[in-house]
Order: sequence, then structure tokens, then C-alpha cells
Amino acid sequence: MDTNKLIPLLPDMAAYVAVVETGSFTRAAEKLGITPSGVSRQVSRLEKALSAVLIERTTRRQTTTQLGREVYEQCRNMLDSAREAVSATESEATEVRGRLRIAVPKAFARQVLEPHLRQFMRRYPAISLHLQVTDQRLDPGYHDVDIVFVVAAEPLGHLVSKNIGPVRSVLCASPDYLQRRGWPQQPVDLMAHDCIPLGLFEQDNHWLLTQGERKEKISVDGRYLNNHSEMRLLAVKDGFGIGIFPDFVVRNALSEGDVVEVLPDWTLHSDFQGGVYMQYLPMRFMPGKIRAFIDFIVDLDLLV
Repeated sequence: MDTNKLIPLLPDMAAYVAVVETGSFTRAAEKLGITPSGVSRQVSRLEKALSAVLIERTTRRQTTTQLGREVYEQCRNMLDSAREAVSATESEATEVRGRLRIAVPKAFARQVLEPHLRQFMRRYPAISLHLQVTDQRLDPGYHDVDIVFVVAAEPLGHLVSKNIGPVRSVLCASPDYLQRRGWPQQPVDLMAHDCIPLGLFEQDNHWLLTQGERKEKISVDGRYLNNHSEMRLLAVKDGFGIGIFPDFVVRNALSEGDVVEVLPDWTLHSDFQGGVYMQYLPMRFMPGKIRAFIDFIVDLDLLV
């Protein structure tokens, strides 16, 4: 296909990438700011130009064909190259400017990062910041973000990663609650206490604790389930039970004596521990706005 015929297909290729990555024409349309029928026409036009079926459509679902997956990879590379071209010009800019899109887990955003973001904006007045506070793990390769923060045992392997610091899970209760109900001495003792699981998943009330080679998995119960860390901490302070937290959430409450750690000689395992990682796409030409933010965060020692 010659260049004159290829150029009009470039927007259709971008639309096709959006459909594959979002999983539906409707969500792709929302991402691109056009109608679902418009996205459908673009994909159909691309299929006609390539004389190939890229997506098999039924009334219930859509499936990317084998050839469609191969075409997707090439179209994805095209968009990545376009991003590199833009980055090359941005990296040469004398003033750091532009819109920076960042995704941050809720608890880390509120408890640790939020005051520093305002400091960053004061330092770089030409940068506008678009913050997405979400516990959904976003990927800069598939979502419209430049940098993601991840709280997990391991970072996403295909992204460049900066380890911000370690995170461990902590069991806490108020001194008043423990005076009334007694101190748990072993993990099994938690089964006789009011506990506050997150309630996000069916197994959230199954807690795993280890001590050396010992391993205890218990099922806890309580009247209150809450996946919001600050609200859960307020309930713990008010004596409603024993809660599980990333250590950065309860650091101040522990130092001020509002809560105390339960079973400190045991290691509690959860999905929100291991480390905090700042991640972004590998790129030869890094825009100044991204470089400025990375350097800013690395210099802060947030979790020290």
C-alpha cells in the first residue's frame, strides 16, 4: 500500500487500538471523544482497506482474530512511535510545561503524596496536573496516563520502575478496645474479636500471618466492612475492632498513641504490601514534564 493510501488510515488504526485495549466500541468511543458508531465505521474502513476481519462481532461479544492481534501490535507500535516523536520535541523544550497525567492508589495519594503534589505545581507553574485517584492498576501503555504509582509485591514488569520505599501491612486496634476485649496473643485469637476486613472480595476476611516457618490462615468476622482506609482507621480509633492497614496509613496514629499494633511479632500478608513503585513507559526521549516529576519524587524520600 502506497503512502497516499496509508495516511488516511492512520486515525482508523488509532481507533482500532482503542477498541482492542478498552474491550468495547463504547468505551473506545468515550476515550476518543466520538460516537460508538463513528468508531465502528473507522474499524470497518480499516478492515476493508486490509481485506481482513480484525474483530469478530456477535450480539453478545467481540473477539479479536489472530490476524487482528498481529495488526494490533503493529498499530500499537505506530502510536508508540508517534509518542516518541512528540517526546523528542518536548525533551528539547527550554521550559518544562504541559499536562502531566498521574494515577495513584487512594490511600497513598491522601496519606503520603497529596501535599507534595501542590509543592510540585508551585515549583513548575507551566505544568498542569491531572490526577486519577484509583485503586485500579492502570497501565501507561493502555490507559491515558504518563506515570502510575503501584502498591504491590512486584511492579509491572514491562514498565520502567522506581522503588519509592517498602510497605508492610499492620494490624491495629485502639487501646480502649484492647482493654475491653483483651490482647490477641496468637493469630487464632483474632477469631474471637471484632475485625474490620476490606470487603472488596469474598476472601477478604481470610487473613494470612506468618512467623518464621509458622503459617496461620484464619477467617475473621465483624459487624463493619470498609475498603476506605481513612474511614476504617476512624472506626478502629473509635473502638469498633481490629483493622488491617498499609503502615503509611497508620504511622501518625501509632506515634500519637491513638492505635497500637496487634501481633507485632507476626507478619501479616495482604495485596497492599511489598513496596510503592513509580512506573512509566520506557522511552528514548523523555518529556521534560515527566523527568521533572520523577526527579522531584525521588528526591523526597517519601516513606522514610
